[in-house]
Amino acid sequence: MRSILARAIVGTSLGVMSILPAAAQEAQGNWLVRARAVRLDTANKSDPIAALSVPGDAITVNDKTIPELDVTYFFTPNIAAELVLTVPQKQNVTVRQSALGGPVDIGTFKHLPPTLMLQYHFMPEATFRPYVGAGVNYTRISSVKLAVPTVGQLGLDHNSFGFAVGAGVDIALAKNVFLNFDIKKVQISSDVKLGGQKLSTVKIDPWLFGVGIGYRF
Repeated sequence: MRSILARAIVGTSLGVMSILPAAAQEAQGNWLVRARAVRLDTANKSDPIAALSVPGDAITVNDKTIPELDVTYFFTPNIAAELVLTVPQKQNVTVRQSALGGPVDIGTFKHLPPTLMLQYHFMPEATFRPYVGAGVNYTRISSVKLAVPTVGQLGLDHNSFGFAVGAGVDIALAKNVFLNFDIKKVQISSDVKLGGQKLSTVKIDPWLFGVGIGYRF
């Protein structure tokens, strides 16, 4: 009888232990929504344009701070998918040096850069919850208004696909509220065209430095 009772107790204990992570995850919630302020710091790498006396890396896109919303879903306590969203952002383009001198502002464009990342969260139950992630970025470029005096209107590719990597930490402030710090590197590029002919490739490839508040449910 004692042997049977002991086996029953051990079996029950193991069963309870096996469901504890799932129960904790359910109690904490699978969804995490964050609102961030993000500093976009552009790399600004570009091919030279010999015909216009534009040297390499002379075509630049401005840095700026943008609003960001991300939605994260936890498949397990450690593994999650993050979708990063914002509104279309207007950017200024400047040529630092050319046959016209420099710097010369040549116009603006808008871009919408949603990013989807798979993340690993190292300590999902701790106060400090670091994570790393990798994924893909799709950027839609629109409202292109670029022109070079005496040369003409310029165009950009409308679609950009690239990799994204990042890391960050969620710091628990209350049961469901978190302070978040996040950094990402994203590949964004476009060909600059004149009359349909490629003049240069510009690699914006920004660093994104974010801070915000998250709510898990």
